[in-house]
Amino acid sequence: MAMPALTIGQAARVAGLTRKAVRVYEAKGLLPQTERSLSGYRLYTADDVELLTFIRQARSLGLHLDDIREVLDIRRGGTPPCDAVRDLLDARITEIDAAVNDLLALRQTLVDTRRAAEARPCVDVSTVCSIIEDA
Repeated sequence: MAMPALTIGQAARVAGLTRKAVRVYEAKGLLPQTERSLSGYRLYTADDVELLTFIRQARSLGLHLDDIREVLDIRRGGTPPCDAVRDLLDARITEIDAAVNDLLALRQTLVDTRRAAEARPCVDVSTVCSIIEDA
């Protein structure tokens, strides 16, 4: 038996998303245009909910919406997108590694600045804050 058509709130809830997220995904072309009820409400099918759940899972892995669109386009073209997904995951790992390295470098700068600030007198009125300006 087919699942009855769901409103945006119902579909979002089943897929573990917010209504706003569903609207964004629809606006970005990740979802096909949905049918509308006579009163103008969007109506979502079981396939739509499955797709929304997939998008949520892909987002939880840190994939960008453009990445997800690429995967969906490949799939809609009839090809399993596994190679593309592997490449996208590798790219995200590289991005995260770079962000981690940047954060570690920032942390070290903060630690060094804090240590240098310990012995610095705070009486210089010619600057806003010499701790920051001399960092």
